Amino acid sequence: MNSKQVALVSGAGRGIGAATARELGRLGYHVIVNYLRDAESAELLVKQIGAAQAIRADVTDEGQVATLVDRVIAEHGRIDVLVGNANTAAPPFGPLEHVPWAAFAAKVNAELAGVYHLTRKVLPIMRRRRSGRIVYVSATAAELIMGSAAHSTAKAAVNAFALQVAGAAIADGITVNAVAPGGVGTDATAEVFTDEVRRHFGDRSVTGSMLRPQDLARPIAALVDGAFAAVTGQIIPVDGGYPLLSQLLDGLPRSLVALHEPAPLRGRCCANT
Repeated sequence: MNSKQVALVSGAGRGIGAATARELGRLGYHVIVNYLRDAESAELLVKQIGAAQAIRADVTDEGQVATLVDRVIAEHGRIDVLVGNANTAAPPFGPLEHVPWAAFAAKVNAELAGVYHLTRKVLPIMRRRRSGRIVYVSATAAELIMGSAAHSTAKAAVNAFALQVAGAAIADGITVNAVAPGGVGTDATAEVFTDEVRRHFGDRSVTGSMLRPQDLARPIAALVDGAFAAVTGQIIPVDGGYPLLSQLLDGLPRSLVALHEPAPLRGRCCANT
């Protein structure tokens, strides 16, 4: 059996999941790199981390999740951390009246299934140890009009689910939170985001560019590794200050923005209005 604490990260083959797996490996966890399609990327990540292993499973499938978790318990005897990150279904974009119910429902169903089955299987294991950390990767899109009602609804459902699980698990010493990223540059978003969209998010980020996967990995690790041991039942946005910068850039007349904005923002503002 493994004496190290074990962290299971779903959808860890690339993007936010891969960055989170690396960060948890750096902190000393044995990392279970769950993936679905890209075995080559998952195995490369395992080599980079060292104390890790890649296990293929579709986390929207109850049977495959059971097999995944049972294998981890048989080999390691514990799961201390669950990061529910898998991108389970691409959202349908476009006006709602052009999105068929089947496509809308498929996105919401897959998003919830990806956290539901894992949680239902892992939570009793954590309860027996009376400790554990669960973090779901949601999105600020849950509260924004971003062009996909299905995506926003799915992420809002994950947030609600996180709060329910937090309430159910708090008496057992288990913390449950969701981290909600804004626009993040990943392999998945590269297929969707145009250069204009990237500039939009970059101009509205305190970093001056779109967020990177590692910008999410560090807050997730902080929730997991004890620094925020007293934090539970929270939906934590990690968006580079998008709402604030959006107000400064878009919410005031241009002349007022130019007069009152902080100096480092002026060039960014005027270049995009």
